[in-house]
Amino acid sequence: MHVSDVKDLCLSFTDVTVAERGEPSNILTYKVRARNFAYFKTSEPERWRFSVRVSPERFLELTDQPGVKPARYMHRFHWITIVNVSEFDPDYLLELISWSYRKACSTLSKKSQRELNL
Repeated sequence: MHVSDVKDLCLSFTDVTVAERGEPSNILTYKVRARNFAYFKTSEPERWRFSVRVSPERFLELTDQPGVKPARYMHRFHWITIVNVSEFDPDYLLELISWSYRKACSTLSKKSQRELNL
């Protein structure tokens, strides 16, 4: 799966917006009603590294794999960074992004969750 495919996938979920933060962050953030669920780093040397939130169990499992590391500053909240999405299993990536989206939705108010049909 290429970077453009992952971007399209993130945008395919209900009520998702994308925001680009410039200097010094340089990230492209995907949100559901102001709750982050995924982001890309957009500056060198980490350009197009992709980060999502995972469960605590998956965090331990994934950070032991090559090409996956704890996300900088966000690792304490169980975010991982995938160094190269095109080398990562596409089905597993879809599962991780879906979980991260659902996790972000679960932090929304009950009213917002009903509006999203969750």
